[in-house]
Amino acid sequence: MKCLYYLSPTLKESADIAEDLHEVGISDWYIHVISKDESGLTQKHIQSANYIETLDLYHSSILGGLIGFCAGMLLIILFHLTGIFSDNLPWWVNAVFIAVTTLFGIWEGGLWGVDTENKKLQPFHDDIEAGKYLILIYTPKEQEAAVRKVMEERHADAQFAAVDRHFISPFSKLKRV
Repeated sequence: MKCLYYLSPTLKESADIAEDLHEVGISDWYIHVISKDESGLTQKHIQSANYIETLDLYHSSILGGLIGFCAGMLLIILFHLTGIFSDNLPWWVNAVFIAVTTLFGIWEGGLWGVDTENKKLQPFHDDIEAGKYLILIYTPKEQEAAVRKVMEERHADAQFAAVDRHFISPFSKLKRV
């Protein structure tokens, strides 16, 4: 599955795009729009993007968990090298300590992510602030050609902006066009 990014200039154009994509077989579940005008999207019955797409929650949580895990491992090594804790502690105590630091890192990363815009949306930040609509179209490989054809033929005003293999992968790079 791929995620195709299109920038649409108006709400009406975005609604027309959604209708034309329905004809190709793409349901509302796979069409998400990011905009400052949430009420306009609701009035036109257009699916707006969810928190995972707009906030950096997923990426930051994964990164926080990795940092927490590494910090836990380093602290365990430091504790054993300095003799702060007894060496005859059961192995599971070390495992619980590492698990707690990992979970703390995930929690802290999540808190950071809730306050941060998704890294993949940063290239489009100025366009969204200017009033444009970023349309995310999740399409299976076999329907991608049909979606691109509809967008080229019927919606010349919508600018093809980027493509991604899947939107929620925390470490994938966005290919901006």
